[in-house]
Amino acid sequence: MLPRQDFIFTIGYDGPAAVVDNQAKKRYGSLSTRQLAEKGLFRAAYSSAIFSKDPAELETVVAIYNKVTGAEASSSGPLTVSSPLNRLFGVFPVDVK
Repeated sequence: MLPRQDFIFTIGYDGPAAVVDNQAKKRYGSLSTRQLAEKGLFRAAYSSAIFSKDPAELETVVAIYNKVTGAEASSSGPLTVSSPLNRLFGVFPVDVK
């Protein structure tokens, strides 16, 4: 599995290898899930919450996202590839180099 910083800043895949946004990783890689969400980096924050497997982090991201956007997203239900939040942010855990 990818290290946390690589996972949260993955922007795509080239075959079996992850393509990582190294500039964002360098600038924001040390931030917590909450800090990423508070900066408006919702995709990275959501990725961080998924990586941590902590439901509380996921709830934090959703709450901040809803507050900022006025949306009514929910993190309830299984986190599958087709779940609404995974589709919204384009994030789901995979095994890659």
